[in-house]
Amino acid sequence: MKTHLKSFAVSILILSGSASVAQEVLDGVYIKENTPTRKVVPYTHVREADVLYTKRVWRMVELAEKQNYPMKFPNEPINELGYVRMSLIDVIKQGIDEGTIQAYDSEISGFTVKLTQAEASDKMQYTEIVTDYDENGFETQTELPVAFSSADVVRFEIKEDWFFDRERSVMDVRIIGIAPIYVNPKDQSMVRPFVIYFPEARYVFANAEVYSSGNDGARMTFDDYFWKRMFSSYIYQETNVYDNRKLTSYKSGIDLLLESNKIMEEIVNFEHDMWQY
Repeated sequence: MKTHLKSFAVSILILSGSASVAQEVLDGVYIKENTPTRKVVPYTHVREADVLYTKRVWRMVELAEKQNYPMKFPNEPINELGYVRMSLIDVIKQGIDEGTIQAYDSEISGFTVKLTQAEASDKMQYTEIVTDYDENGFETQTELPVAFSSADVVRFEIKEDWFFDRERSVMDVRIIGIAPIYVNPKDQSMVRPFVIYFPEARYVFANAEVYSSGNDGARMTFDDYFWKRMFSSYIYQETNVYDNRKLTSYKSGIDLLLESNKIMEEIVNFEHDMWQY
């Protein structure tokens, strides 16, 4: 009897040891410590007295463009190289769920109306009518909430300020807000559920890797990605006397892109005109 008990105890120890070893398996050749512990590089302080020029524009980032694929994919989180890689919208949704990113009402400008986690989740859903039959054979219809998937995100809207800082003699840009745009599978309408304040979200983006082709050991974070402006976009709105009307209200297609380039060229030329060669 004692022999059987000893054998049983040894078996339990072996199994528990195997389980602990299985949990400690490293998927890679080293433990990733750089990205999870990254700190946000603070912006350079800017005084109002040093700003000679400022211009607010709104950009559209189309995720269908190949250059923007690092923001779009993966559609589901991937465990790779000892790290979980997620798309930009999944990073944002995880931050909202954890309380590290604050969502704001996208219908009211100025980041004045905060959304709770439940309210933000509700705005990332659409209703689908399901038809069924009761026990008497009568048709019944029920509305069920369906959450948008990451693949349903087709665009990101970016609000940013361009300004000339005479203290540093440079034209600089700061992203102010980002809003995801979903396409509703039900009616193909565009939905902007919320907007996030970018300076706050940087603390989350600084610890979230983004895919970089060529070298898996030297990937950027989403904070680096936006800082270096690796994305492709076009201006679709600017501050103007016409109630800040959108370019899409009077331009379309190639004319819209040409008008976007014209606005950007005016911003760049302001900096060039400050210099004398």
